[in-house]
Amino acid sequence: MWDKRDAAGRPNDTAVNPVYTPEPGRSGRIVNIGPSIHIKGELQGDEDLTIDGRVEGKIELRDHNLTIGPNGKIKADLYAKTIVIGGEVTGSAFAAERVEIAPTGRLTGDITSPRITIADGAHFKGSVDMERGAADAVRKAGAAKDEVRRLPELKEDLAGKGQAPRV
Repeated sequence: MWDKRDAAGRPNDTAVNPVYTPEPGRSGRIVNIGPSIHIKGELQGDEDLTIDGRVEGKIELRDHNLTIGPNGKIKADLYAKTIVIGGEVTGSAFAAERVEIAPTGRLTGDITSPRITIADGAHFKGSVDMERGAADAVRKAGAAKDEVRRLPELKEDLAGKGQAPRV
C-alpha cells in the first residue's frame, strides 16, 4: 500500500505517552460544566470550576475559585475561595476571600465573605456577613461575653466603694 520511499502517507509509529498529573488542583486548569449539563447532589473538587449548566445541591471548592457563568442556574450553597456569579444562584455563598456578583448575576441568599463586589445591574437579595474569618468571629464573641460578665462585677465593686460606675 505504501512505497518504502514515501513515508509521508504512513501513520505515525511513535508511541503515545499520556500526561498524568497526580494532583489535579495543581495543574492550573479550569474545569467547565456546560449549559446542557444538569447535576443533582453534592459537588466537591480541588480545582477551579466554571459552571454554565444547572446544579442543585451543594458545591464545595474550599481552596479554589468558583465561577457561575451567565447561563448557570444554581440551587445550592456555595463554598469556595472566591465566587464570581454571572448567572442565577439561589442559596448562600461562603467565600474565604471574595464574592463578586457580575452585572448579569442574580443571588438570592446570604453572603459570608470578607470582601464583596456587587456590579451595577446585578441583583442581590439576602444578608451580608463580612467577618474576617471564623477564628476572628469566635474570638470577638468570646471577648464580648467576658466584657458582659465583667461589667456587673465592676458596678458592684464601685457601688460598694460609694462610687458611681462609668459606663
